[in-house]
Order: sequence, then C-alpha cells, then structure tokens
Amino acid sequence: MKILLAGDSTVANCPTHEFPMSGWGAHLPPLTYEWGAVHNFAKGGASTESFRDEGLWAALLGEAGPGDFVLIQFGHNDQKKQHLAARTGYAANLRTMVGEVRALDAAPVLCTPVERRHFLDAPPSGAVLEESLEDYPEVVRELGLELAVPVVDLNAWTRRLYLQLGPDGSRAIFCHFAPGAHAHWPDGLADNTHFSRQGAALVAGEVARQLGGLGYAATGSKGPSTRELSTTAGRG
Repeated sequence: MKILLAGDSTVANCPTHEFPMSGWGAHLPPLTYEWGAVHNFAKGGASTESFRDEGLWAALLGEAGPGDFVLIQFGHNDQKKQHLAARTGYAANLRTMVGEVRALDAAPVLCTPVERRHFLDAPPSGAVLEESLEDYPEVVRELGLELAVPVVDLNAWTRRLYLQLGPDGSRAIFCHFAPGAHAHWPDGLADNTHFSRQGAALVAGEVARQLGGLGYAATGSKGPSTRELSTTAGRG
C-alpha cells in the first residue's frame, strides 16, 4: 500500500540547505513503513492550482492505485490568490482532486491546513491564537461531510498543540534562529509557518495516529511526545 502526499511546504521534504526546517511528510515514513510506503509529492509554495499546473498532481495520480491513500493538504498558498478563495476556487479544486483519486479506486483523505504560530496579545485569561487561515479549514471539514471523505483536522490539532506549549515553548517547533546561528539565514530567522524537525515529527505522529483510526496500525518510532518537547523547548 502507498500513502501519497499532496501539499505545500508544511508537508514537503524541505531542501537540505534549509535544515532543520521540515514538512511533516518527511517524518511520516518511520511511523507507517510496515503497512504503507510514503510517496511525498508536496512542494513548497504549492496551491491546489499550481500543484496541478506543474504536473505534480498528474505524477501523483500516476503512482496511485486501488487501496492506496492520497492525503491532500493545501490552503496556505491558495489563501494568497483571490480566485482560489476558500468557498470558490479552492473548494472546487479539492472536489476535483477527490473525484480523480476515487476514479483510481484509491482513498482520498483531506487534511485541514496546519495553523500558523501567530499569538495575539494575551488577555489576562491566557494566550490567544490568531485564526490565520480564515475559513479554509472549515471548508475542508464541510467538504469531508459533503463528499464522505475522512478529514484529518490538523488545523484544530496544531492550534491545541501551540496553546498547550504556550508562546515560549511553541517556538521550538518552528524555525527561529538568532543572527549568525544558521549559515543559510545569516541575519537570523523568525518563521512561524514552517516547522523545525521537532514540530514536523509531532504533526506526523498525529497524522499516523489518525490513519491508524481508519483501520491501520501506526507502527515504528512514535517521535517526541508533547510532554517531552515541552521539557526541551528552547534548547535549539
């Protein structure tokens, strides 16, 4: 069985010069290899439109067959294009993708886009996260119901994770570097969209667990727990 991934940089195998930046798809194989081989077609900057235009979707479909899973997570870059608004172009493209996967007797799985780490000024009651992806996650949930497709709700899950770790602890699961700490970003980097390897491994663990809920056992290394991460946050 194959697990084929369609998505953007938050899913992709990132370039080596960006290490330790990583998409969650790069950390899924150790958790699923005993029952599902991961084929990661995700690409940085991809939208539901560009993924097709660049031939990546055709390449993915060329590998898919009966019994395979196709996980689809977009939104970050669709959000930047007016014609790919959540309830128009974006939703239409996802519907088409689902239909094309089913035509191959493969199983589509929709993933809500992972949240960005945008903490707002905290009120006395505690930390608050911006809903940076507007209604894109909700549209994916609606499509799941409409099309009877499983939804891995990574937006809701990552929001809970960031709030659990807090504004300081959650920094470790993203790419934050002081000036001089990284050769590729000599002036430093404060990136609240792209995961570090720690963060990507946590998200991959949740994806594997939810795939296990569809009837398959997620095996192999489970990666760091949120408890383990919270004790090491800030070391990197």
